[in-house]
Amino acid sequence: MKLIVVDSALLIQKFLQLPVSIYKNDKNYIRPLDEDIESIFHDKTNKFYKKDNCIRWILTDSSGKTIGRIAAFINELTAYNYDQPTGNVGFFECINDQKSAFMLFDASRKWLLDKGMQAMDGPVNLGSREKWWGLLVDGFYPPSYCCNYNLPVYQSFFENYGFKVFFKQYTYLRNVMERLNKVYYAVAERISRNPDYHFKTVDKAHLNTFIADFRTIYNNAWVNHEGIGEMTNQEADHLIRSLKPVMDEKIAWFAYYKNEPIGFFLSIPELNQLFVKYAKGKLSFAVKMRLLYNKWMGNCKTMYGLVFGVIPQHQKKGVEIAMIVAASESLLKRKVYEQVQMNWIGDFNPRMMHVAEQIGAKIYKTHYTYRYLFDREAEFKRHPLI
Repeated sequence: MKLIVVDSALLIQKFLQLPVSIYKNDKNYIRPLDEDIESIFHDKTNKFYKKDNCIRWILTDSSGKTIGRIAAFINELTAYNYDQPTGNVGFFECINDQKSAFMLFDASRKWLLDKGMQAMDGPVNLGSREKWWGLLVDGFYPPSYCCNYNLPVYQSFFENYGFKVFFKQYTYLRNVMERLNKVYYAVAERISRNPDYHFKTVDKAHLNTFIADFRTIYNNAWVNHEGIGEMTNQEADHLIRSLKPVMDEKIAWFAYYKNEPIGFFLSIPELNQLFVKYAKGKLSFAVKMRLLYNKWMGNCKTMYGLVFGVIPQHQKKGVEIAMIVAASESLLKRKVYEQVQMNWIGDFNPRMMHVAEQIGAKIYKTHYTYRYLFDREAEFKRHPLI
């Protein structure tokens, strides 16, 4: 077997094509768009990427066939926030052979060690946590857009190598046609009696306003979380406008207090179901037409909750529940979607897990984020609760 650094267009294609052979008989696998993967490995499309702090390999067998791949990288925003400087591995794929998997892990560990790291997390993204994060260990259903899907055997590869669970990630699913508990309507009614609070959906005709509101809420609610940097105007603008072609205004909600933005519950049609599963990795003209057709015909029955939150000053006041009730009632009236699949919630965030469970959502998928300490005698600590 031979490890080869990915440093040419041909090798990039081999890196991208490997999952096609690995999952050729898996009916649940949906190939990601090539551009969504490649955007991680360029500084123009990923502010966390630096050439000197990222490397990719493919692994080939004696015949030259690609049988594995992995990326190792250092996110300078998060690497030094732990007891040990911690690098990352991600985009791991491998045939069902532990020796091959260990070769990929060994190469990553040695490269990160040479860079001054003392631990590695994986499989994770070089960037924010809402994409390509964690190893799927339960709920092997078709993946959501930009979410990791993998062979079940990968769990044994990571754990036999010595990775330990740093935190667990739960993806919740809820039937949107089921009414909420009456208790929540009482909470929503109390909030609605306060004229200082109001909720509304996105209006694409005034998108600039919602982009500014999104950035304000995001930076107030998430900027202090581990590994989350402040979002710039440019980043917020790019993110929201990139969603515009697929956005359903009626499932993107904002909360306000005295006309100041304080929370959001942003969902979109589930893009893998909407069009990615037809794309075979390429966003062709025909695939774009399929997207428009499916969106127009309402063929996508699953909505994906991208992000949900309220700024700290208005938490535990019932605002989250009131916003959920408003969204739920709208969905019941429209009867367009059948279920909502939420972005993952870490087991380090029991309050948000409780909110999801209280509105009738059930755990649908479980991913693990692993950590491997290079000093095998060092004390391992799980992610602290927030």
